[in-house]
Amino acid sequence: MFPKLKKFFKNLGPGLITGAADDDPSGIATYSQTGAQFGYGMLWTAVFMLPFQAGVQEACARIGAVTGRGIAANIKRLYGKKILYVVVFLLLIANTINIGADIGAMAAAADLIFPVGFIPLALIFTLTILLLEILTSYKVYSKILKWSVVTLLAYPLTVFMINQPWTTILAATFIPHIQFNFQFLFIITGVLGTTISPYMFFWQASEEVEEERQVRLLKVDGKPRIDGQFMHNLRVDNFVGMLSSEIGTWAIIVVAATVLNSHGITDIKTAADAAKALEPLVNTFPNAGYLAKVIFSVGIMGLGFLSIPVLAGSAAYAVAETFSLKEGLNLKLKTAPGFYGIIAISMLIGLMINFIGIDPIKALVYTAVINGVVAVPLIFVIAKIANNGSILGQYKSGRLSNFLVWTAFAGLGLASIGMLAIVLNIV
Repeated sequence: MFPKLKKFFKNLGPGLITGAADDDPSGIATYSQTGAQFGYGMLWTAVFMLPFQAGVQEACARIGAVTGRGIAANIKRLYGKKILYVVVFLLLIANTINIGADIGAMAAAADLIFPVGFIPLALIFTLTILLLEILTSYKVYSKILKWSVVTLLAYPLTVFMINQPWTTILAATFIPHIQFNFQFLFIITGVLGTTISPYMFFWQASEEVEEERQVRLLKVDGKPRIDGQFMHNLRVDNFVGMLSSEIGTWAIIVVAATVLNSHGITDIKTAADAAKALEPLVNTFPNAGYLAKVIFSVGIMGLGFLSIPVLAGSAAYAVAETFSLKEGLNLKLKTAPGFYGIIAISMLIGLMINFIGIDPIKALVYTAVINGVVAVPLIFVIAKIANNGSILGQYKSGRLSNFLVWTAFAGLGLASIGMLAIVLNIV
């Protein structure tokens, strides 16, 4: 039994890391705001989004694994540079804002436990992540990211430490509750955008290629040697990662709804506000007020350490593939200076965003909405590539994959259009 379990976890990689990175500080802020503002009303999104999130990410992973190229390289090959420039530009904007907001959230959360100041903590986190991503080999770094996934357990564990109205929660989990107003459409676009995010598309496809390089599956012509077992492992890895992501999403919304919304707190302004979601532990454990802050801070910091490299790395892969630069975390700094330079620049710009008076938690929620809008054209392109038999051959999308990806495209598109329509007073 244990050898099989060990083999199972060994086969987990890009999918698991990508799924856990989806619950980054941006996700935590967005889901906390969702629970605080709408109570249990949006719990159903965690269940209903799972198949579509898994479908889109499986298509991205399959594109990378079969072609031996990332998403940007495939778009460049099929649609030319003009479309790619627009896509990559939007990705850079969203990712850089996301990185800055995540760094700010990490520093604010850490300051709850180690009150040494926001600025030094932000600098320490940025420098630490940057050095690890640049100086550590892919084999070692992928293991670090894999272990960082453990911090995702902070919120699911918390759910069972608080007295919950389980009948209400279970009903809300499986019965959709929909409102037709700006607040609802804004948040649901943010929830969809932080769940089905552009950076995840680029990262997972490129990491599948990294994995192939690591085990020497790439041929001389750059095309990988893969078989049915490889694709089976890829799909299991992807589903486990996305399932982990949605469990985290569900748990964060539950905690925020139970504690914040039920006590009339409907707006998350700072990391400290979100930390209050764990204060009911004081009724269960001694010193639980401090424990609540520790759990919250560990979750934010751990998932920040996981997600920021994914954000910076996905941007670097996209830009490097666009301009035909050498790319890959398996390469040394002197071999791929452009690739690592993009990582460094995006992180430093993200860091500076925190020093111009932007509220990190609010920025995270707005970034999630930006991601939701940007994801729409990207999913369209991914669907077209994944269904192209001349590129993917026997591994092109089947009926189920096409249904899931195109439905995700339609859902995100309609939510974005509805939100923008209300803003422009069209409806």
